[in-house]
Amino acid sequence: MQSENTSNNTNFDNDEISLKELIFKIREWYQFLLTKWKLIVAVSAIGGAIGLTYAFFQKPIYKADLTFAMEDEKSGGGGLSGALGLASSFGIDLGGGGAGGAFSGANLMALMKSRKIVEKTLLSPVSYKGKTVSLAEYYIAFNELRDGWKKSPSLKNIQFPVTSDRSNFTLQQDSILKNIFLGIVTNNLSVAQTDKKISIINVTVNSIEEGFSKEFCETLAKVTSDYYVEIKSKKSRMNVEILQKQADSIRAELNNAITGVAAASDNVYNLNPAFNIKKTPSTRRQIDVQANTAILTQLVANLELSKVSLRKETPLIQVIDRPILPLDKDRVSKKKSLLLGGFLAGFLTVLYLVFTSLYKKMIA
Repeated sequence: MQSENTSNNTNFDNDEISLKELIFKIREWYQFLLTKWKLIVAVSAIGGAIGLTYAFFQKPIYKADLTFAMEDEKSGGGGLSGALGLASSFGIDLGGGGAGGAFSGANLMALMKSRKIVEKTLLSPVSYKGKTVSLAEYYIAFNELRDGWKKSPSLKNIQFPVTSDRSNFTLQQDSILKNIFLGIVTNNLSVAQTDKKISIINVTVNSIEEGFSKEFCETLAKVTSDYYVEIKSKKSRMNVEILQKQADSIRAELNNAITGVAAASDNVYNLNPAFNIKKTPSTRRQIDVQANTAILTQLVANLELSKVSLRKETPLIQVIDRPILPLDKDRVSKKKSLLLGGFLAGFLTVLYLVFTSLYKKMIA
């Protein structure tokens, strides 16, 4: 029993000694750093000045936001779906199948950040300083990229005019356009669904140029919508074109048949009823008129249903909110930059002094 008490007292003394040593160490380091207070304050002041200078020269970031509602493929077509289904049951394909879910939800957001769509947006026209230029030229201008190309003969004359054909680009143009695409997707463009339960997508474009943020955001939405309509409604548009050609052809045949009936009737005017053979051309023409009328009636009905189906699939994007000037801007706070720069400089100075002192003690 006595040995246990002795052991407990020893452990308590060791703990007490360790705590005392810790307090002495802290006091020792405090006194050491106190002797270096002028150096710490000076470096902190320099760090604060650097932070303040950074905030002063840092350009504000302009943010353009655009929200749109996405068409729900599962939402009903009402009577139109029934009519299309009835037509399909008779072997008549009027389209309306679209592109399925290829352009819905996460796929659509990935499409808006794809190289094809972003580059097509960059080659779209925009007004800049009174001239019509491409968004790629706008991006190059405000980022002052040409200043770094002047020393390279292969780059200094590179242009991206609005009328240029993408398929005829040189290797240098492809490389530059790819780098611009990567920079925008990585640093400037954000596409997100605000809520998984609702089909509303938010597009955000950030840049140091207010006009570029707004124009790129709106053009990207338009290019995506046009591309979607082109791909999804391609089958329906083909059906409309085919049915329209067939209807025009049958209508021309019907007009010819009507004219033929009139000509045949003129030829048998006041003819002896005993000569029935002379009425054969007129009768044949009348049968052609009846047949062409029935075919044309069916074609016109199918054509109108196909046109309604095509209109149903257009457009995909219903814009809710557009970016309006002046845009929201994020500017680096001068006060925060001053405090943060001073704190980091002072903290790093303290670490340097502490580790330097420890190293000298170890060497000694």
